[in-house]
Amino acid sequence: MALLSKKDSKLILDPLADNNPITIQVLGICSALAITAQLKASIVMAISVIAVLAVGNVVISLMRNIIPSKIRIIVQLIVVAALVIIVDQVLKAFAYTLSKELSVFIGLIITNCIIMGRFEAFALGNGPWRSFLDGIGNAARYGLILVIVGFFRELLGSGTLLGIQVLGDPIAKTGLYAIGYENNGFMLLSPMALIVIGIIIWVQRSRNKELIEE
Repeated sequence: MALLSKKDSKLILDPLADNNPITIQVLGICSALAITAQLKASIVMAISVIAVLAVGNVVISLMRNIIPSKIRIIVQLIVVAALVIIVDQVLKAFAYTLSKELSVFIGLIITNCIIMGRFEAFALGNGPWRSFLDGIGNAARYGLILVIVGFFRELLGSGTLLGIQVLGDPIAKTGLYAIGYENNGFMLLSPMALIVIGIIIWVQRSRNKELIEE
């Protein structure tokens, strides 16, 4: 028997699906603006959110029948806060420099609307396996947007990817710099992240006319 049914597969496939948290629901936009000037930071944030949402969804799903409705938000906050603390400590242990660069933004995963939204909309009403898939799917869609934005912002803003010069040496004037190319410093500013996301939204909606509001 297949591990994933067609219904389950839809929870994790189509990373630019019609319900993408950032491009359609406009959730979790703050981190997309703040930490995507570097591709490495974007990737680490994406992985962190995937870990927190996938595990958090499973925990909430397992507890769904014993959580009193009056305190469910408090319980959800405790679960996500505990997971974020674990992620933060792992980063400090194995990637301290990057942890310092991400600074408070790892902690702000606690307030990410995507996570609390999936706890409420899915984990509280579904079993652990489907909740795990839902967490992976939604966090991966979110993470993909971060990576795309981080890719273009670092490439065009610094001429690097993951800190490695890919367009040539701007000092020695090699590669593209030899023909007059200059890094676009505006790409490193937060408003440019919003513009890149806007372009992604435009591309997505131009491919799916049903997403265009009447």
